[in-house]
Amino acid sequence: MFFDALAPSSALQLVRFTDVDAFRPAESLEDARSIPLDVANFAAARAIVNLPDCRIIVARSFARILDTAYRAPGGMVILPMTDDLRASSSGMDIDSRFFIALRGKHECHFVEPQINHHALIMFSPSLRDRGWFNRADALWVRVADPAAHLYARQLVQDILRTASVEPHMFETTEVAAHLQEGLLLAFDDLFQIDPSSDRTAPNAGARSARLVQQIDDYVAAYPTAPIYTANLAGEFGVSVRTLGGAVSKVRGMSLHQYIRLKRLWATRSRLLKGGGATVATCARAQGFHHLGEFAAAYRAAFHEAPSDTLARARHTCFSAR
Repeated sequence: MFFDALAPSSALQLVRFTDVDAFRPAESLEDARSIPLDVANFAAARAIVNLPDCRIIVARSFARILDTAYRAPGGMVILPMTDDLRASSSGMDIDSRFFIALRGKHECHFVEPQINHHALIMFSPSLRDRGWFNRADALWVRVADPAAHLYARQLVQDILRTASVEPHMFETTEVAAHLQEGLLLAFDDLFQIDPSSDRTAPNAGARSARLVQQIDDYVAAYPTAPIYTANLAGEFGVSVRTLGGAVSKVRGMSLHQYIRLKRLWATRSRLLKGGGATVATCARAQGFHHLGEFAAAYRAAFHEAPSDTLARARHTCFSAR
C-alpha cells in the first residue's frame, strides 16, 4: 500500500497506530472522536508534509463512526486517495468520485464502514483567495472532474514521496513554493473555475485578451523567474479566478495548463542556449522538480527529449566556433 513506500524524514512526519487507545490522544488534539467498528482489525496511519501556506495530511482511516469539529479559517479540502473509498456524511453517501471542501467552522459527522485512504489539505488564512469557497461554515460535497481529481491525487502522492526520499528539497523556500504552486493549480482545476464568470462585465472578451497578453509579457520579461499564479493575479489587480477564466476563454485551456506550457517553453529556450547548463538545472529553474514527469511533458509538447534539445544546441554552438 501507499504508506509502505514511505519512510519518515525531516520533511515527512509518518505515524502508524496499531492500537486504538494509542490513537485516541492524537485524535483528541484535533477535536475528533471516533467509535471504531472493528477493533480487532484496527490500524491507522498518517503522513504529514508542510508547505509554505498549506499542510498535507494523508490518512489511512479505519471502520468507524466519526464526529469532528473542523476549524479551517483558510479553507480545507478532503480528497479521496483510492478508487474504493466509502463513507457517509450526515446520511449522504460519499465515494471516490467526490471531494469535500470547507472554509470556516463546521461540526461534521461521518460513518466509514471500511478502511479508507484520504488526503486532508489545510490552507493558511494568509493564502490569497482563489475563489474556491463560496460559503463559510458549510461543508461542500461535490463530484470532481475525473481527470482533475486523478491529477490532484497523483500530485499529493508525489509530494509525499519526494518529502520521504529527498527531504532536502523542502529546506529551500523556493522549491517548497514551487511544489505548493503546482498543488494550487491542480486544485484550481479540481474546483472547475467557471470561465463565464466575467461575461456580465462590459467588454469581457477584450479584458480577457489583455490579461492573457499581460501574462505573456510578464513571462517574456522574466524568462527564468518562477511563475506563481497568486503573484500574477496581484500584479494585474485581479483574482486568480478571473485570471483563470481569461486564460480559458482566450487560450482554450486552464490556467494550470497554460502556466505549465509557458514553463515548458521557458525551459526549452534555456536548453537551446546550450553552454554548461544541464537538463536538471534548466527544468528546476522553471519549477519542474520531478524530472521524470518533466521529461514526459517535454516530449509530449516538443516531440523530442530535453536532452536531445540540449545536445543539438551544444553541437550548434561547437560548430559555430
